[in-house]
Amino acid sequence: MLLTKKTGGTQVAARSPFVHSLQRGLAAALPTMDRRAFLRRSGLGVGVGIAASSLTLVKKAKAADGKGPAVGDGRVEVKRTVCTHCSVGCAIDAVVENGLWVRQEPVFDSPINLGAHCCKGAAIREHGHGEFRLRYPMKLVNGKYQRISWDQALDEITARLQDLRKASGPESVFWIGSSKHSNEQSYLMRKFVSLWGSNNCDHQARICHSTTVAGVANTWGYGAMTNSYNDLQNSKAALYIGSNAAEAHPVSMLHMLHAKENGTKLMVADPRFTRTAAKADQYIRFRSGSDIPFLFGVLYHVFKNGWEDKKYLNDRVYGMDKVREDVLAKWTPDKVQEACGVPEAEVFKVAQTMAMNRPSTIVWCMGQTQHSIGNAMVRASCILQLALGNIGVAGGGANIFRGHDNVQGATDVGPNPDSLPGYYGIAEGAWRHYAKVWNVDYDWIKGRFQNATMMTKPGMTVSRWIDGVLEKNELLDQDPNLRGVFYWGHAPNSQTRGLEMKRAMDKLDLLVVVDPYPSATAAMAAMPGQEGDLNPNRAVYLLPAATQFETSGSCTASNRSLQWREKVIEPLWESRSDHMIMYQLAQKLGFGAELTKNYKMQKVKGMDEPVPEDILREINKSNWTIGYTGQSPERLKAHMKNMAAFDVKTLKCKGNVKDKDTGYDLTGDYFGLPWPCYGTPELKHPGSPNLYDTTKHVMDGGGCFRANFGVEKDGVNLLAEDGSFPVGCEIQTGYPEVDHVLVKKLGWWEELTPEERSAAEGKNWKTDLSGGLIRVAMKNHGVHCFGNAKARAVVWNFPDPIPQHREPIYSTRPDLVAKYPTHDDKKAFWRTPTLYKTLQQKNLTDKVAEKFPLILTSGRLTEYEGGGEETRSNPWLAELQQEAFVEINPQTAAAKGIKQGDRVWLRTPTGAQLNVQALVTERVGPDTCWMPFHFSGRWQGNDMLAYYPNGAAPVVRGEAVNTATTYGYDSVTMMQETKTTICNIERA
Repeated sequence: MLLTKKTGGTQVAARSPFVHSLQRGLAAALPTMDRRAFLRRSGLGVGVGIAASSLTLVKKAKAADGKGPAVGDGRVEVKRTVCTHCSVGCAIDAVVENGLWVRQEPVFDSPINLGAHCCKGAAIREHGHGEFRLRYPMKLVNGKYQRISWDQALDEITARLQDLRKASGPESVFWIGSSKHSNEQSYLMRKFVSLWGSNNCDHQARICHSTTVAGVANTWGYGAMTNSYNDLQNSKAALYIGSNAAEAHPVSMLHMLHAKENGTKLMVADPRFTRTAAKADQYIRFRSGSDIPFLFGVLYHVFKNGWEDKKYLNDRVYGMDKVREDVLAKWTPDKVQEACGVPEAEVFKVAQTMAMNRPSTIVWCMGQTQHSIGNAMVRASCILQLALGNIGVAGGGANIFRGHDNVQGATDVGPNPDSLPGYYGIAEGAWRHYAKVWNVDYDWIKGRFQNATMMTKPGMTVSRWIDGVLEKNELLDQDPNLRGVFYWGHAPNSQTRGLEMKRAMDKLDLLVVVDPYPSATAAMAAMPGQEGDLNPNRAVYLLPAATQFETSGSCTASNRSLQWREKVIEPLWESRSDHMIMYQLAQKLGFGAELTKNYKMQKVKGMDEPVPEDILREINKSNWTIGYTGQSPERLKAHMKNMAAFDVKTLKCKGNVKDKDTGYDLTGDYFGLPWPCYGTPELKHPGSPNLYDTTKHVMDGGGCFRANFGVEKDGVNLLAEDGSFPVGCEIQTGYPEVDHVLVKKLGWWEELTPEERSAAEGKNWKTDLSGGLIRVAMKNHGVHCFGNAKARAVVWNFPDPIPQHREPIYSTRPDLVAKYPTHDDKKAFWRTPTLYKTLQQKNLTDKVAEKFPLILTSGRLTEYEGGGEETRSNPWLAELQQEAFVEINPQTAAAKGIKQGDRVWLRTPTGAQLNVQALVTERVGPDTCWMPFHFSGRWQGNDMLAYYPNGAAPVVRGEAVNTATTYGYDSVTMMQETKTTICNIERA
């Protein structure tokens, strides 16, 4: 409990009147029960082990009075699903009686969560049966939401879309997807927007880990976590930087705590002393935004002491010699301490710990990514791990914890503005590949776009849709300004520049919100704005989406393992699944047949819905690039039923195991078939637990670095050196990616079947729909399909090929801005102009740092998740944290006359002001304050309750930190800069 008040000498939760009222209502609804009645009601009498050991349990239900038959057929079923909050992937057994979800248990056999839950997982049933969901379609009429029918909603929305398309073209609409969609829904949404005729789509990953994806993929080939939560138990040392796993990913800490019991050294580098830091052997407080000085300060000592892995660097890494020169020249201990505030002895200790305790791993989250140089910070972490030889080994790696439950999968196969599913890009070849997969004519798809140029131009990003509405038209790299926006399962309070976002919402012609909990978006849209901003023709609609518990499908945990969710309950009230809504919109827009050509339909509430298994099979037939091809629905379901068969540390199936129902052989598989799982399901690739591991055969999840950047640069070889290859590989040196030419040269072409030769002619492993090139290379010859190359310590196609520290655009250190200035301004970058140096220099001229001397950063609480709409609508979680607050150091608070629990005004250069409660604590330093980013529902001191849809307001409402956060975007990905904004705080 973070905010408490004392009563009678004891600490009790500070309860809001709303929560008191809610509790009284719940108490009145439940009769007083003795212990026996409580056990019977809660289901504990059935036995803790039943749900853990059985997936279908049928017993006779008893009537409430015990005398007669119960209503319904008396069927009790156990449905295995996955928590819909963070990316750990905790499995849950949901007990359903007569269609009602009555209780749940964590899956004790799950190798990921080991029978554990955090508070969010423990309260997950309320998400499905929540009382504060949107129950039926609504339309904003004269400032109030009114109930309408689905037919009216779909007819009016599609009519508006057609009008916008006719007047301004398909680029006038922006589609924001969700990182809570299943893989199938994420994939279908990208397909939907493609057939609409646009690349103007994006989702949450843009503003949480796009810098990770870009930085990591451009270093060694794939933009994802290299190892796993489980593999932390094999680490001898771990550096967490910008990651508060104890609160953001609580169950992941189980694996680290087990590791610590076996001697693992834990280091935590963070501007704030977090609950993760409380478990550390060494805590390093550094200035927010100075990750590169700190990391390269560590690397300085690695180089100075000769601790780098010289053979590894020679065989497997390009450009580390140039990095070495740069680091030794620029990041001497005095420069490091000046920039990040960490003394030499502390930096040296980190370097020594990581070097003397190998394999050592590094863990990062949004503390490192959400910066205007986030791509460079990520690559600095990658470079440190390469120098130590820690990539491609068990216990090492870059363990990058994602946020939402399926943000990894949505990134992999979902609505990215610069890529079709599987990171295929949007060049003509990629479109032709998917036209064949979708069985839709390429020229027909091309004709759906405004013109051929727009088909291959990356769309706008979710972080910048605001400017797509508000910016001068001549400065945009598309013909129209944005006129319509779909918020499909995305929280607006997770985005920066809240005041401007409100203005942009008011100027739209069409705003559609599709969500089980549309709270923040709906309330912002209905709240009166500035005079002159509101478009008198604007239409706002709310559509009730089903939760992931009311449908089935797969989701991808942060470690790249896929899990299949069973449907727990039928969609409640008038909610519909997201893929049903996509299909119904597509039908009315005229491309429903093209969208679902390859899928069977099933009836849900009497309506057609695409079968999720068929959508996954289409993913399996197309996403060769990242190995989403081997995880068929049948394989995933067999894994879910046989979790006990997998080892907790390695994720590998223990012994020879067959699924008793289907006979499917799990032997050799890794749990969840973590991508890449190459080839067809019939090839039985086991998945890849640790990427780039040369100690395993490629058919046992082994690999090397991807040959994705050419074969040489400036006369320097980019392929791996002789003797560096995965176990069992017939080519014992570096080689390029596999294509039809290479296979023919090697004499392997005849190993393909006639049908495979026909499909593979003129293709490479990524576009060969038969999978034959992969089968022959990997299974027959141990050759990795994506080649064997060196990782890049120098990324020549990025603004800073060697990562450079650059001060935030809003910096509290003018002296350092002079030494480490930001980038030059960019024109038409991701279709919008982006300010860097111009704005940074204006801030210096205006002496903004003197008016706003505190660094404002943000993060997560255990109790809430993401934008907080779901979790703050859950009474059990709402009870745990009822106030938005700001942490402020005692020294700073004393200087401002602020005491614990005071109401304060937090102001930023945007003109925004937040009214929150003060939490005076030494967790933050005197130069820093911190807020959780889960709140919304109050706007600059005012409660927004009146603007919510009736019955769909969250239990707890508070100020959103991003109402006040400042401008700033990563120079490669448009990641927003949330972790280094500035503010001032005064007593209210």
